[in-house]
Amino acid sequence: MFLKLNRFKIVFISTLLLISNSAFSSEKNITYMQILQKPNDLDLNLKYAQQQGKMGNFKQTISTLERLNMLYPDNTEIKLYLLSILVQVDSPEKANTIIEEMKLRKDLSSEDLVTLQEIEEELRDREPSLWKFTADISAGSVFAQNVNSVSKSRVKKESGSYVGFNSAKYDRTLSGGISLSATRPIGEESSFLLGLSQSTSEQYQETDDDFQSYGLTLALDTIFAGQSVSPYLMLSKSDYQTDADSFSMMYGAGSFFTIGERNTISYGYAFSDSKGNNNTSDTTANETNTIGHSYTLAHDFIVNQIISTNISLGYSDSDARIDDGNDYETYDVGFGINFAFPWAYIAVSNSLSFNDYKKEDTSVISQKLRSDVANTFDVMLTKAIGDIFPAIDPNRSFFINLSYEKVISEANIVNYDYIADSFSLSFSRSFNLN
Repeated sequence: MFLKLNRFKIVFISTLLLISNSAFSSEKNITYMQILQKPNDLDLNLKYAQQQGKMGNFKQTISTLERLNMLYPDNTEIKLYLLSILVQVDSPEKANTIIEEMKLRKDLSSEDLVTLQEIEEELRDREPSLWKFTADISAGSVFAQNVNSVSKSRVKKESGSYVGFNSAKYDRTLSGGISLSATRPIGEESSFLLGLSQSTSEQYQETDDDFQSYGLTLALDTIFAGQSVSPYLMLSKSDYQTDADSFSMMYGAGSFFTIGERNTISYGYAFSDSKGNNNTSDTTANETNTIGHSYTLAHDFIVNQIISTNISLGYSDSDARIDDGNDYETYDVGFGINFAFPWAYIAVSNSLSFNDYKKEDTSVISQKLRSDVANTFDVMLTKAIGDIFPAIDPNRSFFINLSYEKVISEANIVNYDYIADSFSLSFSRSFNLN
């Protein structure tokens, strides 16, 4: 919803600011590295804020303008530019704070005062829209080169003897899903999320991955002791075509804090309770009912505006109802590098998972504890359809996703010594419902 004539003046002023200097009006993109090198350069930072706004990255735009506002507290044009962005993203609390500060200034022109009064009047007349509703729809396909993790030697152990591992290796899976989410702010620094999701999976040859899944998520994003904290609760149910239905509950919290401009440290804990109900086709489903605890620690580093890296560590402990072959501990280490190119987003990662089991699985081999390590390499590319066909996706909310994953598992039991490759193609679209 646009303001009247003076609202246009705000946008005009901000645009005029950005093109008034000949060096500043260059079409060359400003990189994040340049901002780090010259954080007090007014022209450079305003150009960067404009670029981020054009890309829809209003959070970065607001952050840049708020920093400039602190550096140049007497600059009316910066305040007006920041105010115009806050009104666009529907942030009335911050907008009203700036309005009140500007109304106290004695050097404010009569024209600027009228502009502030009109903005204030419109903000007052707006009906509160505390809840924001969105919907996400996705559909895709996975092509697996070893869907059943068949061993490299095509043999496996059963009750201590070698037998043929004759399960199918190649298959594809079609999937689709929809999720609805409702968010609302709580105060100045917190927000609440309620999410519902439903997904469908259909395997082409076999039926192991034929299921309907339903989920409920409750989450809170807030600030505590200077850190961003997100406690959550997740409930899910999966209805399998040929296996027992499964239920799971997970709760935990994630947190992160920044160090300087480029470093982010994140950590978290999660508790999970997974259960399967027995039926005529799966009379042992509840043997794998599991209680799990997991801990994560990660470091993200911004190299420049395009490249960022991630290093992660993890530990999880899984305790099942029947210990044999089901209880284990996992140690994870991973490294990733991300490329935010103007034409696509590419993420490359490689991780190692060390699995140590606590009790022998006598159905496979007695007196030998399973231990294995899995190396997972994956590449993902995400592209907005609107970058190719602007008329179809003007808001760039429709994405195509391509990914490749390769898993190499080395184990002390031949059953779990395998290589698996998979390719996936999916499409996703996000909608604002209000």
